[in-house]
Amino acid sequence: MTDNQNLPALTDLEFISYLDEKGEIHELYQGKIGVYAIFNQAQILQLVGYSRDIYLSLKQHLVRQPLECYWLKIETIDRPSRTILESIKQAWIKENGAIPLGNREGEDQWLKAIDVKFLMTEAEKATYQKEEEIAQIKLLKKVARRRETEILDLLDKRGVKMEIRFNPKLKEQGLLDLK
Repeated sequence: MTDNQNLPALTDLEFISYLDEKGEIHELYQGKIGVYAIFNQAQILQLVGYSRDIYLSLKQHLVRQPLECYWLKIETIDRPSRTILESIKQAWIKENGAIPLGNREGEDQWLKAIDVKFLMTEAEKATYQKEEEIAQIKLLKKVARRRETEILDLLDKRGVKMEIRFNPKLKEQGLLDLK
C-alpha cells in the first residue's frame, strides 16, 4: 500500500480497538505484512513494530503486555520489504517526538518470551539453587504455570475470548511464550 516516497503519517491513521466486539484480535490481520503502533488505554504510544504476520505479533504482545495493549494503528504492505517496514517504523517514532518505552529499555518485555525466573520468590530461588536438574525443571514449570494463570486472568478481565495456548516445552526452561 505504500512505497518509500509516500510514507503514511501516524496521525493520519485511525485508532483501532485492539480487540473486536467478540474479544479477539481482528482476524483480517492474519498473515498480513505491515507496521503497527500499539497504544495504551490513554492512547499513549507504547511500541512501534513490524511483522510478516501482524495478527500473531499482536497476540504475542497482548500476552506479554496485557495492560498496555488497547489501541492500534496499522499500515499493511503487499510484499515484504524490510526497508519499507523499517522506514515506516522510524518515521512513526520520529513523528511521535519520543521513542516509545517498548522501543527502548522496555523492548525485551514486548519482544521476548516471558522469563519467569525473575518472578521466583526468595524461597523458590533458594530451593532452585540446591536442587537437582529434574527438581529445578519442576520448580520452573510451577512458577511458569503460576504466571500463566495470572496472565490468563488478566486477559479474561480484559474480555479476551480467543484461545491462548502457551508452549509447554518452554515452561521447563522457565519461559512463557505462545505456541
